Amino acid sequence: MDNMEMKGVCKAKNGYDQMELIDLEVPKATGDKIVIEVAYTGICGSDIHTFKGEYGNPTTPVILGHEFSGKVIDIGDKVTSVKVGDRVTSETTFSVCGICEYCKNKNYNLCPNRKGLGTQQNGSMANFVLAREESIHLLPDTLSYEGAAMSEPLACCVHAMYQKSRLELKDTILIIGPGPIGLYLLQIAKEIGSTVIMSGITQDTHRLKLAKELGADYVIDTQKNSLKELIDIVTNGSGVDKVYDASGSIHAINDCIPHIKKKGELIQVGLFKDKFNSIDLESIIQREIIYVGSRSQNPEDWPIAIHLLDKGAIEVNKMITKVFDLNSWREAFESVMSGEEIKVMIKSNEL
Repeated sequence: MDNMEMKGVCKAKNGYDQMELIDLEVPKATGDKIVIEVAYTGICGSDIHTFKGEYGNPTTPVILGHEFSGKVIDIGDKVTSVKVGDRVTSETTFSVCGICEYCKNKNYNLCPNRKGLGTQQNGSMANFVLAREESIHLLPDTLSYEGAAMSEPLACCVHAMYQKSRLELKDTILIIGPGPIGLYLLQIAKEIGSTVIMSGITQDTHRLKLAKELGADYVIDTQKNSLKELIDIVTNGSGVDKVYDASGSIHAINDCIPHIKKKGELIQVGLFKDKFNSIDLESIIQREIIYVGSRSQNPEDWPIAIHLLDKGAIEVNKMITKVFDLNSWREAFESVMSGEEIKVMIKSNEL
């Protein structure tokens, strides 16, 4: 593999766009690292924020991509749990300090020195990607590469619903935003058996229709109908037990806070465009609402996500609406930004 070249989608520098498909050398596997031949990469909302220059996290230049699947083609001399030929996916964590209190508890998502694939370390929108052994998860033979490429965003949703809150069968919940994350949250909630209201706006009409197909008990266009009236009817006026925001819309969040049950929870999953936002603190205080941030995922979320995918709890075929070759990456990004698609995948290799 010496001096072999590949292509990758590079965010060259900060600002709007500033992206191109470049040639670069195939990474080498040393120590605890492995090289993965990439099958599919999902385009994440954070990738779109990065494209638009709205997300300050990436270190540029960097190859984007962190939701992926593929096959191991090379391993470092310290690797013992993975072999060449294994079908895998990987957590986004590439390196951590290993000594902070968060690393000691494997809360790698909170390590202050963490480097992630597709943000500070070259990611998977390429023919090959380098990952660390501890982040690797083997795929069941029955799980497709397409489905496995959804494991990262699904793990983020598992983190929100299993770790940052305790979603239960008895809960009536509101999910704001019927994009991919909101639809993953919905399918997890219906697997548990909770009652789900999914909210969106008029431009989400086709996504709200899909949410209904995926099991949402109620869907609402909040630009046309009253969220308060629906929640009052569904909960007999007591309010929803939990809200999961997957929109990053402060307007939508403020609209729902007064309709959360007293002592209820608001779990923030979606990213905001702006760092500072005005929020209805009065209702949070008076109703004793617990407002919880949910950032990314950690190792214990992944086996659950892979299990949900493998058992068919997530309707992969309904979630993936477009697949583009790596050379057509720009068209893939434009299709996501059009708002017409659900989950868009980039195919790097035929595996």
